[in-house]
Amino acid sequence: MQQSSNKNILLSDLFRIKDIDPNGKRFDRVSRLVGKSETYEMTVLLDYNSEIYPLEINEKVSIVLASSLSLEAKSEAGNADGNEARESWRERAPGEHDLSDEYEYVMFGKVYRYEDSNPGVDEVGKSVAVYISFGGLLMCLDGDCRHLEPLTVGEHVYLLMRK
Repeated sequence: MQQSSNKNILLSDLFRIKDIDPNGKRFDRVSRLVGKSETYEMTVLLDYNSEIYPLEINEKVSIVLASSLSLEAKSEAGNADGNEARESWRERAPGEHDLSDEYEYVMFGKVYRYEDSNPGVDEVGKSVAVYISFGGLLMCLDGDCRHLEPLTVGEHVYLLMRK
């Protein structure tokens, strides 16, 4: 993970798009990209709205997974009684900023499955696959378990992308 001052960022890497719709295009406005990360050698399969965010093979995209769009750390975003505030979408006030201002494409989803890609291998170098659903648009990240550890099943996450 690239280091960031924002503690809400769970994963951040630059991916080169290796293929788009490798099994053919199934939906008019949705494409599936296949990418390889440049830092952690993870692979990603990601469904995205190709009508509003067109991408090309060999293009590089920055992909970030965040627990919140808040620019404050998680502990600072909680209530006065220490409970974490539930974030909800609302129209922002003029001049108010959040993490989405820095990106071109944003989706909200939930981590729904975590599995070993190579069972029986020691923790060092162990490969896992993490599956996230963004309202039916799916993502699979496959890579070293150390880099995907911050993602937990049942957790809601934001996906943010920019070229």
